[in-house]
Amino acid sequence: MTTTIPVTPQAGAPKAAALPRLKVTLAGVLRSEWLKFRSLRSSPIAVAVTIVGMVALGWIFSAADASRWPEMRPQAKLHFDPTDVSLRGYVLAQLVLGVLGVLIVSGEYGTGMIRATFSAVPTRLPVFWAKAGMFAVVAFVVGTVSSFAAFLGGQAFLSSQHIETSLSAPGVFRAVFGVGLYLTLVGLLGVALGWLIRHTAGAIATLFGLLLVLPGIAEALPDSWAPHVVPYLPSNAGQALLAVRPDSTMLAPWTGFAVFCGYVAVALVLAGVLLKRRDA
Repeated sequence: MTTTIPVTPQAGAPKAAALPRLKVTLAGVLRSEWLKFRSLRSSPIAVAVTIVGMVALGWIFSAADASRWPEMRPQAKLHFDPTDVSLRGYVLAQLVLGVLGVLIVSGEYGTGMIRATFSAVPTRLPVFWAKAGMFAVVAFVVGTVSSFAAFLGGQAFLSSQHIETSLSAPGVFRAVFGVGLYLTLVGLLGVALGWLIRHTAGAIATLFGLLLVLPGIAEALPDSWAPHVVPYLPSNAGQALLAVRPDSTMLAPWTGFAVFCGYVAVALVLAGVLLKRRDA
C-alpha cells in the first residue's frame, strides 16, 4: 500500500511567478485577422483574380470596341460610353470580393477555428469589427487600383479611334474612384452575410441573389411599380455611382451610393447583434 505524503512549501521558499495577463486590444485583434487572412489559400487567388479580371476585361472590351468602331452602327456610337466599356470588369470583381468576404468568416465556422478565436477574444465584437475593417481596406485598395488600371489601359486602346475620355471629364473620376467604393461595400456585405448565415454555400447564394437574381426578377414588375422598386435594389443603388451619363431610371450617383451604404450598415449591425446573442 502506497501512502501519499503531502508536501508543504518551506517557509521563505520563492513562489512561482504569476503568468502575465495579456490585454486584448483592437490593434492586436487586427494583426491577428490580417495574419489569418494572409494564411488563407483563397486570399491571394481572389485578389489576383480581381485585379487581373478587371484589368483584362476592361482592356479586352476596349480593344474590341476600338477595332469595330468604323463598322459600328450610328445608334450604337451615339450611346457609346468609353468609361463604362473600360470598367466592365467590376461585374466579375464584385462576385470575387463578395465571396472572399463571406469566406473570411464562414471559413472559421467551417473549420471550428471560430471557437479558438472567441476563446482568445470572449467579447467577440472586436473580432467582428477587426474582420470588417481589415477586409474593407483590402477591398478598397484592390478595387481602386484595379479600376484605375483598367480605365487608363482601356482609354489607351480607345485612343486609336479618338473615342477615349479622361479623368477630368465630367463624372469620369467619380465613376472610376466609385468602383473601389462600390466593391468595398460588396465585400462588407459578404462579411455581414458570413456572420449572419455562418454557412459558406448559403451566404454565397444569398449574396448572388441580392446582386444578380433580384434585379432580374424586378424586371418583371409592372411598369407602375418598377420606378419605385428597381432603383432602390442594393446593386442598382450602388452602381448608380458608376454611371457617367445621367439615367432617369436610376438614382442620382451619391444618393444611390448612400442607399447601398444603408443596406450594408443594416446587415452589419444585425450581424453584430446576433453575434453577441448566438453560440459559437
